[in-house]
Amino acid sequence: MAKAKSPVPPSQPASVQRPPAEVLYAEELARLTEADSGPRPPGWKLTLGGVRTFILGDPGLGVRKKFVGNPALVDRAMVTLATNRGLMLVGEPGTAKSLLSELLCAAISGCSTLTIQGGASTTEDQIKYSWNYALLVAEGPSPRALVPAPLYQGLRLGQLVRFEEITRCPLEVQDSLLSVLSDRVLAVPELEGEFGMLFARDGFNVIATANTRDRGVNEMSSALKRRFNFETIFPIPDFRVELDLVKEETERLLSRSGVPMTPDPRVLEILVTTFRELRSGETHEGQAMERLSAVMSTAEAVSVSHAVGVRGYFMRGEPGTPEDIVECLAGTAAKDSAEDMKKLRRYFEQRVSKRKEDHWRRYYEARHLLPG
Repeated sequence: MAKAKSPVPPSQPASVQRPPAEVLYAEELARLTEADSGPRPPGWKLTLGGVRTFILGDPGLGVRKKFVGNPALVDRAMVTLATNRGLMLVGEPGTAKSLLSELLCAAISGCSTLTIQGGASTTEDQIKYSWNYALLVAEGPSPRALVPAPLYQGLRLGQLVRFEEITRCPLEVQDSLLSVLSDRVLAVPELEGEFGMLFARDGFNVIATANTRDRGVNEMSSALKRRFNFETIFPIPDFRVELDLVKEETERLLSRSGVPMTPDPRVLEILVTTFRELRSGETHEGQAMERLSAVMSTAEAVSVSHAVGVRGYFMRGEPGTPEDIVECLAGTAAKDSAEDMKKLRRYFEQRVSKRKEDHWRRYYEARHLLPG
């Protein structure tokens, strides 16, 4: 019997769908490190200027812009991380909080993977450390039996730690950060002597993120808030800037998906306009309208644009169409909300129907593809 062939030769590992920033932009980081000769905070891989260039880009150095936002916010974030206060990034879902967190970690520490994903089931063990129970039973508590979690690793190595969706965690889990952020030390009561106290090395700090829509779920204690500087990231205000970003990110994702075509500019115009109007509750012309309760972020727009391109190419061998937007939109815009679906239908009848360009007419005429 013939053996089934492996789709990827053993010598060529499968491509990583989403490599960390320090891998994806390794060449840029290497160039910046070589050219970066100024003073830098203790434990940092780059100067503040080098980190800023890595995030905001510099065509002259061949460094692409990765974060579309207020440069002053990036400056304040860097200064915070060079102090003994943590950085808290807050904002609506999909405003690139996690992206900025990852980029800062990659540039400052050379590692963005010391990450805690907050949630209702997150425990203190997943933040600090746990134990190899076989070794624990055989030898008792020892450094060899200890299994370090991201916070322990960050303290020991002098690296930044990312805490995603911190307000999704129970309050007692959040407050496990208090002593670490205050005293820069992690106690390990099970170990004796020098191993019982882990002191932070230069470069350690914490970047946390929280969605404004999660307020009231597990509100942070005032004691923990005092140990963070808060920075709010807002949606992109300029239509053209958001359109260019969606185009760039869609082309990158389509290339990784094996799609050699670029998105139709008219399709992108419809998509970004729809998202901005449903997000803000205001038309492109400044008229008030209903806004959806669903998240209509730039990140969601990129996901829909990616799906439109994949659908068009693999199903028909062409770029996506206005009809494809309608097919892909409902799961993002309305999800399982019957009320949002009604608002979406009214948006087509009251707003889309008034636009006379051919691609907008096709978009309107495809409204019957909405489910329900």
